Amino acid sequence: MKYQRLELILKDDFEKLQNAKIILLGVGGVGSFCLDCMIRSGIKDITIVDYDTYDESNQNRQMWSELHEGEIKVEALKKHYPNVTIINVRIDEEWVREFDFNDYDLVLDAIDDTKAKLAIAQKCYKKLISSFGSAKRLDPTQVQVDDIWKSYGDKFGSKIRYELKKRGFKKKYTVIFSSEEAQVKEKGSFMGVTATFGMVMCAQAIKKLRE
Repeated sequence: MKYQRLELILKDDFEKLQNAKIILLGVGGVGSFCLDCMIRSGIKDITIVDYDTYDESNQNRQMWSELHEGEIKVEALKKHYPNVTIINVRIDEEWVREFDFNDYDLVLDAIDDTKAKLAIAQKCYKKLISSFGSAKRLDPTQVQVDDIWKSYGDKFGSKIRYELKKRGFKKKYTVIFSSEEAQVKEKGSFMGVTATFGMVMCAQAIKKLRE
């Protein structure tokens, strides 16, 4: 009964979700909503990776943050989603290079470290969904999905494309981005946009699992 209404939409494909193995990198404003969406969609085998702790500034946009100020994010989230596997580590370029992603059907990138994102793209592009900048924006209707080379309107995404070209990388992978012009120079954030990025990431994961 728990997933009955989703099964009405997915039909036989629902089993693909239940058998999937996914790793989610970053569980902040984007990643925490993606995680919640995946759990509620019947995806059982999820590994979450993050090193950060919750502070008061997270509470405008991150799931469960108001209940766990000062706690390690992945450990706090396991209290709400007890079946997830947690890795409390800083996701940097070296960690990406050394970590074995082979067992996962999808790699979901919700981090904002440029060098780590580049390393993830080069290593995991065949099964990668990557989030670009969700901060500084107010309009969730301008969140879009396309391949890396068709994304636009985002300085962070532009930097990623530039650096990938410098490295001779020409492969395609899925990215989530906003075409909305940044509203401020500072890194302000609105949950309506950051959560939309997370929900779209979840939806794209389901789409790819059904292919």
